[in-house]
Amino acid sequence: MSIELKVPSVGESIKEVEIGDWLKNPGDKVKRDESVVVIESDKATVEVPSPVNGTVTKVLKKKRDKAQVGEVIAILEEGAADSSPAAPAAAASAPAPAAKTEGGAHKGTIVMPAARRALAEHHLSPEQIQPAGPGGRMLKEDVLRHAESKTGVVAKPEAFVPQRPDRQEEVVPMSPMRRRIAERLVQAQQNAALLTTFNEIDMSGVSALRARYKDAFLEKYKVKLGFMSFFVKAAVDALKLVPQVNAQIRDESIVYYNYCDIGIAVGGGKGLVVPILRNAERMSFAEVEVAIANFGKRAAENKIGLDELKGGTFTISNGGVYGSLLSTPIVNPPQSGILGLHSIQERPIAVNGQVVIRPMMYVALTYDHRLVDGREAVTFLKRIKESIEEPSRMLLEI
Repeated sequence: MSIELKVPSVGESIKEVEIGDWLKNPGDKVKRDESVVVIESDKATVEVPSPVNGTVTKVLKKKRDKAQVGEVIAILEEGAADSSPAAPAAAASAPAPAAKTEGGAHKGTIVMPAARRALAEHHLSPEQIQPAGPGGRMLKEDVLRHAESKTGVVAKPEAFVPQRPDRQEEVVPMSPMRRRIAERLVQAQQNAALLTTFNEIDMSGVSALRARYKDAFLEKYKVKLGFMSFFVKAAVDALKLVPQVNAQIRDESIVYYNYCDIGIAVGGGKGLVVPILRNAERMSFAEVEVAIANFGKRAAENKIGLDELKGGTFTISNGGVYGSLLSTPIVNPPQSGILGLHSIQERPIAVNGQVVIRPMMYVALTYDHRLVDGREAVTFLKRIKESIEEPSRMLLEI
């Protein structure tokens, strides 16, 4: 019995998606709920599972094709038997593994993304191709050259221009998520009056507290005690003190929130995502650390849900994990503020008339000047600084 595989709904406002990687090809057997294809929207990446046990008989959309929600993108044959002739054909098109003896790629060869796509299109494996790119990299041209030698058909890419081995170019279409990120960043710059103010924080107090309790914290909660939980708690305290930073402009009105839904910017497989800590003001240090660790793991696997990305009243972005010393983060609209954290470096500072070496971090607050004045921005960062330099203030709420 033939079964249609359709594009599922991936969000109320999303009508169109882009086809990503096919995890199963025609002729492949698939189990119920096993992922068949990856689809990408401007908000998330979703794996589409098989509704039945059976065999993929036909793929109707190629990678990067557009598809509407509800559109049929593949046909499956229910049952264990494989009635598709595509599997033998695909197997026949792939020469025997003897290509290694012909000087093919060895394990560990760097295969460029365009070359990987060409391999899939021509049903070839890296071991069959002799890489000729810089540093032994396998290029798309290497795959096309091999395919031409086997078939006698010239398989040049569109507008292909021969390039020197040391001057390669590769054109890769932007993913829907990357396009959406670009649109939102431009939107933020065009529709808000953005300004950034800076401060620096002595991290000695927090570092000493972490060193003292990290083992006990890990043993009890099964997660490491990091710096982010301190900054989330400090941000909650500062947002209560300066509610304008936790507000948004809606038409000609200002909306103030009595809760703190804090977005945590994390790098994912498809780009930056900002999942939300809902009601962060109610969360303990352990709950914050567990949630952030979970976000990081699932973002790397492109498994952050759409509902986890919606809303948010404030954002924290930690460029310090990548070594950033100082930056001006961009507000995530329609929010009015974003806190940028940076790397911790030992620097000489003056303390009580003496020059001492302390672990210091620059912090930056980018804010919408239409809503937040300079006084409020400076007060907000000063409160963050006080809370981090004396963590006990957060416990005593002073």
